Amino acid sequence: MSFAKVYLSLRTAAGRALLVGACGLALAGCNSLSSLNPFDKSETYKPEIVADVPAEEIYNDGLARIQKRDFGGAAKKFNSLDRQYPYSEWARKGLIMEAYANYEGGLYEEAITASKRYLQQHPSTADAAYAQYLLASSYYDQIPDITRDQAASERAIAALQDLIQRYPRSEYAADAKKKLQVAGDQLAGKEMEVGRFYLQKRNYSGAINRFRTVVSRYQTTRHTEEALERLTEAYMAMGIVSEAQTAAAVLGHNFPDSPWYKDAYALLTKGGVEPREDSQSWISKAFRGVPQVGQRAG
Repeated sequence: MSFAKVYLSLRTAAGRALLVGACGLALAGCNSLSSLNPFDKSETYKPEIVADVPAEEIYNDGLARIQKRDFGGAAKKFNSLDRQYPYSEWARKGLIMEAYANYEGGLYEEAITASKRYLQQHPSTADAAYAQYLLASSYYDQIPDITRDQAASERAIAALQDLIQRYPRSEYAADAKKKLQVAGDQLAGKEMEVGRFYLQKRNYSGAINRFRTVVSRYQTTRHTEEALERLTEAYMAMGIVSEAQTAAAVLGHNFPDSPWYKDAYALLTKGGVEPREDSQSWISKAFRGVPQVGQRAG
């Protein structure tokens, strides 16, 4: 990876403050007062000039800190390159390394900020794909369990999709696709949790809306089979038999060996009907063009 070939170093103070001593009154018997005359050319003060630390030294210092796992210190070193050497190649390299150091240190918000800055300032460089990957991974690593708010999952999915679409041939695309599957599964799991709750409370329309989201948006996740079976349950409970038959038929067509299909089939036959697909149903339309089970991503 190109980002691993470059690194850090930090800035020192550009100058030091001058010390000016104030003269006090003389002891008793002395009636003269000493003062500094700003127009007295005999007394001059020259500020000490401290040379800037070379950019390469700052960069290597940052790398050394990464090797010591001092990610916070490394990020600060890389950040200083932009302040000391703005618009330079060192500043560009420092910015991607700042994002990396923050990510490795678990400082996800800082990593997100640095990654976004890189993408805004250097969208066409070789490291742009890596910046997008760090951005997506920072969101992805914050995905909580399904019992909590899934805003991070949604942001991760959006960033991962951007990576795959904008940099399809990058070395990060394959991993992004795997992460995208997991993030989608997480969101689908949240929808299923709420849908089951509604179904238990006999809020069938609320349950159908949740299961519909899974079937429409997260068809390649492991929750699709159950969602179709739950749709069969909810529609049968509401007396909308045609939709229940369609849900079961689509389930059987795409997942013929699924235990969820067996449950859906048993439920329909108990009600005196069998699975039958209505091509005009939203369920049927949602699955048109979807890869068969053997072709789906694992």
